[in-house]
Amino acid sequence: MRRIMPHVIHRALAALILAVAFSAPTAGQQRPALTADDYARAERFLTATVTPLVVGGSVTPNWLPDERFWYRNAIEGGAEFIVVDPARKTRARAFNHEKIAAAVGSITGAKLDPLNLAIQRLLPSADGTSVTFSLGGRLFKCDVEGVTCGTSDESIPPAAEVADAPAGGRGGRGGGRGGASGRMSSDGKPLNMSPDGKRGVFIRDWNLWVHDVATRQERQLTTDGVKYFGYATDNAGWTSSDRAIALWSPDSKKVATQQQDERDVGEMYFVNTVPGHPVLRVSKYPLPGDKAMAMLHRVIVDADTGRIVRLQMEPDFHRGTLSDNISVRDYSWSPDGSKLALASVSRDHKQVWLRVADTATGAVRTVMEEKVATHYESRAAWQVLWPKNELIWYSERNDWGNLYLYDLATGALKRPITTGEGPVTQIERVDEKTRMLWFGANGREKGRDPYFTSFYRVSLDVTAGRPVAVTPEDGTHAIAVSPSGRYLVDTVSKPDAPPVVTLRDADGNLVMALERANISKLTATGWKPPTPIKMKAADGKTDLYGLMFTPSKMDPGARYPIVNQVYPGPQTGSTGSRAFTAARGDRQALAELGFIVVTIDGRGTPGRSKSFMDAYYGAMGRDNTIPDQVAGMKDLARQFPFIDIDRVGIWGHSGGGFATTSAMFRFPDFFKVGIAESGNHDQRNYEDDWGERYQGLLVKNADGSDSYEVEANQNFAKDLKGKLMLAHGTMDTNVPPSQTLLVVEALIKANKDFDLIMLPNQAHGYGAMSQYMMRRRWDYFVKWLLGTEPPREYRMK
Repeated sequence: MRRIMPHVIHRALAALILAVAFSAPTAGQQRPALTADDYARAERFLTATVTPLVVGGSVTPNWLPDERFWYRNAIEGGAEFIVVDPARKTRARAFNHEKIAAAVGSITGAKLDPLNLAIQRLLPSADGTSVTFSLGGRLFKCDVEGVTCGTSDESIPPAAEVADAPAGGRGGRGGGRGGASGRMSSDGKPLNMSPDGKRGVFIRDWNLWVHDVATRQERQLTTDGVKYFGYATDNAGWTSSDRAIALWSPDSKKVATQQQDERDVGEMYFVNTVPGHPVLRVSKYPLPGDKAMAMLHRVIVDADTGRIVRLQMEPDFHRGTLSDNISVRDYSWSPDGSKLALASVSRDHKQVWLRVADTATGAVRTVMEEKVATHYESRAAWQVLWPKNELIWYSERNDWGNLYLYDLATGALKRPITTGEGPVTQIERVDEKTRMLWFGANGREKGRDPYFTSFYRVSLDVTAGRPVAVTPEDGTHAIAVSPSGRYLVDTVSKPDAPPVVTLRDADGNLVMALERANISKLTATGWKPPTPIKMKAADGKTDLYGLMFTPSKMDPGARYPIVNQVYPGPQTGSTGSRAFTAARGDRQALAELGFIVVTIDGRGTPGRSKSFMDAYYGAMGRDNTIPDQVAGMKDLARQFPFIDIDRVGIWGHSGGGFATTSAMFRFPDFFKVGIAESGNHDQRNYEDDWGERYQGLLVKNADGSDSYEVEANQNFAKDLKGKLMLAHGTMDTNVPPSQTLLVVEALIKANKDFDLIMLPNQAHGYGAMSQYMMRRRWDYFVKWLLGTEPPREYRMK
């Protein structure tokens, strides 16, 4: 036997003692309890605290006829109005804020803050010597130095409306549905405004009404709408809204909409919690496999006469090309209002048709169709180029989302507009005169995070060359193109790099710098950005990407438990946008309590190839991206020694709650602690569109089972080993609370211990009780994963 020297033993023993001293305790070991001060410090990393510490870095240009533009710029203490002249490469305040505030104040008798002027509309003069603006409901015209200033009778076009949203922004689930304008009917219904701004339509008693803005008179347009067979409604499944889902014709005379038939659709019931008799809420809620579904009868309604033209076609299923609800972006009017293009989607989402209707007669012609093996979903809205009778169509037929140009008259493919790897994610703008199209796409620049969005310009003509990259910097971009296409405002950022805004020419060359976000106050708090991470998927080949959040003050040599915040998709992923943001939920706050928090976009989520997104199509419970989450975290533990892969937690909300429970049941030896909030655990009890899109149509087997049964979480409850907390709002009309109760029943039958929080009267997002749920989530991980006691009943500030 080989003899070990004493000094070697001493060195080894000392190293062992040092390692233990600097290691976070493993499960079961005692460590100091966390205090209220610890929680208070973590709270300082939540959105409400850190977001105000980021100043500037956002430009929404308001273009003027001569290609100058102005924007509202956030600065310390408020905001300033900036005018940019691209030709002269100048950037300056639109006016003297202090003197204008004093001049207007002397007229109105109000004391105005120069950096907080509530200007609604602004129009700088062509020679730059004066400005006209709307403030407090009155119109003023002043020279830029505020020497002469008075009320004005001039009009300012609606295009001069002040906008504060970041350029290139896009809505999420439900975007583009139409209806919200800020204006209301006499009984508080939102108006869907006409292009000329003179009137708006709204829903009352299942019928369509029109409201005249000038006279405030209201007139009923349709009379045959009845309960659950109403006009312009969109209340099937998870969504519930009183907005009128309709698209006005360009001349503001007609609207395209639908009469939605839900009369035979199954119902979902919700009962509120109150002293005395509860109130029953009934929602039409079709489920996978149901015979009766919400059906759309497409119609054109004349806003002057109320005449209804019913399109001569079979009713459509409540489906859309862009998301799991209907959208006005699946309608397109011709400029003269004589034709309407619309998209129809099959119940299983495997087939989509583009049709053109004659709005006078209702005659319908099918232009083209697309069939897919799994499901069709567009990431960039289709568009009709009416002057040339052409159609821009999105397809993943070559495994990547690309754009194609069709002849609208014949339905023949003219040519691909874009080709190659890296999916198109949006059409930013089409200039029909110059035949130029600007589009955003992910992953087309090699060596970068494949989720970063870059922008390109491409010609629609056959003789076009390769797309021109107009946003060269590494990062994820948003752009706003000038009316002529000669300039664009480019905002670029990364999760770990704040926004920088520049002005570029048509080829992407830098014209001038505009803004840079100031995060000095943010970093002074000890905040640090998340770390971009890259891992291997369960197949050992595919690269996965995400973000890692670590304590701002890490103990060198310590090992920390890891918590995975999961959202499996398929319509989105765990990480979300790659643009900079000071907070991403409570991920950093949770890390401050002593955890490594990660988000990993596994296979089955969008933003990359079609095959990547379809990785677990038809196997939503068996896969649900969890194998990739496991493989990714193991890979991270090899890369970062401070990760304790023997102490793994997971949590998620909605689809993330579904995935969390799947993880705890199907990988019980890996995941030790899980928190599942509002999970859709069995797609047979969730709205039809989700399951039938991503799982396929429900098929009943000869033995009485069906194609959804093997995916349902409650069937695997007996395999639970770790600590599991389930939570749900009792008035959740998106994911009914019975979803969680199915799992609860199975756990009880299996004699398993678990924790349950039912949040009375709360909807899907928990509303006022969300902070309570956050605190309970922190407590649960602190107690069972960190191995110590949380502060008792800490109240979130």
